[in-house]
Amino acid sequence: MGRRDQTGQMSLLIVGLAVVLMTAVAVVVDATAAFLQRQGLATVADGAALAGADAGSRNEADLYGDGLTGDRRLRLRQQVARAAVADHLEATGASAAYPGLRWTVTLADDGDSVVVRVSAPLDLPLTFPGAPETAPVSATASATVRLD
Repeated sequence: MGRRDQTGQMSLLIVGLAVVLMTAVAVVVDATAAFLQRQGLATVADGAALAGADAGSRNEADLYGDGLTGDRRLRLRQQVARAAVADHLEATGASAAYPGLRWTVTLADDGDSVVVRVSAPLDLPLTFPGAPETAPVSATASATVRLD
């Protein structure tokens, strides 16, 4: 039996390994970028939730009216919290730092906690064929003000 020529077999193996390695690098870089953006958005959401919760504590009508609950918490108002969050996000330049920033403000079921959810698209630094070029990243934070 004659011996078959195996010229080029090593080249095919090297090309295949290079493709796998480049794909792994792209996935790691993109995952790291998404993690860092999520951390930044978490910071934005934390600050906005604190601003929204704090807005109720500065409202004298809530302090001296029927705004206190039995455990010395303030009942917050949706529109006051929303306005405070909008002011905070504008003052901190969050929209410039995270283009396409979207946010929502809700009150917890008990009405004394502000819940802020922020999201922004992330342009992925490395993409490969068939993969999306952007990914949505979001973070949620809540805050409650208690009176001492």
